[in-house]
Amino acid sequence: MTRYAIIVGAGSGLSASLARAAAADGFKLVLVARDIAKLAPLVAELGARAMACDASEAAAVERLFAVAERDFGVPELVIFNAGYRARGLIAEIDPAEAEAALRNNALAGFLVGQGATRAMLPAAKGSIFFTGATAGIKGFAGSAPFAMGKFALRGLAQSMARELGPKGIHVAHFIIDGGIAGTRGSRSANDDDVLLSPQAIAETYLNVHKQHRSAWTHEIDLRPWNEAF
Repeated sequence: MTRYAIIVGAGSGLSASLARAAAADGFKLVLVARDIAKLAPLVAELGARAMACDASEAAAVERLFAVAERDFGVPELVIFNAGYRARGLIAEIDPAEAEAALRNNALAGFLVGQGATRAMLPAAKGSIFFTGATAGIKGFAGSAPFAMGKFALRGLAQSMARELGPKGIHVAHFIIDGGIAGTRGSRSANDDDVLLSPQAIAETYLNVHKQHRSAWTHEIDLRPWNEAF
């Protein structure tokens, strides 16, 4: 069957770099987003398959993996790169925003992780990667919902790694500790490397995927040279 990767939360920025790095490594790609119209240029560039899915809905994620397995077989690599950022003072933020942050960071990560696990267990191989953030290790003022979701995602990755590592499935959590060049809210110029290069991040994901199981990375933090930690 086809050697392929699923990237959930596909779009521009990091996810596009992940897609290009995976394609260069020989993967066919299934790119997943709520709105797949925005993926048309990337799909055309890489010959990828776009699939619409709300990753916070169990039935939608179940359909995603059923169709992907039917058409391509068992995925070798699944990357959860979706997220939802909600900001506001704790006394003022709308509880619906907190719920949305939990659904789109924690619950969606769980559902994608569960779907990938079910697909990979019979073959006892594959990688499931989660894109985390500084907020997964440090909650900032005015950003409680995002921290709640990212802390939960990190806990999910830890639990899955301990459960699935002995079964041949590599689970890793990537803490992106800093702004990414070219993404919303960050300037695109990065000549002085004060922002994370999305291409460099993507190379790290692929390198972790290729690790021998005797030396698997479970968690890695990536930051530019100037970022305090």
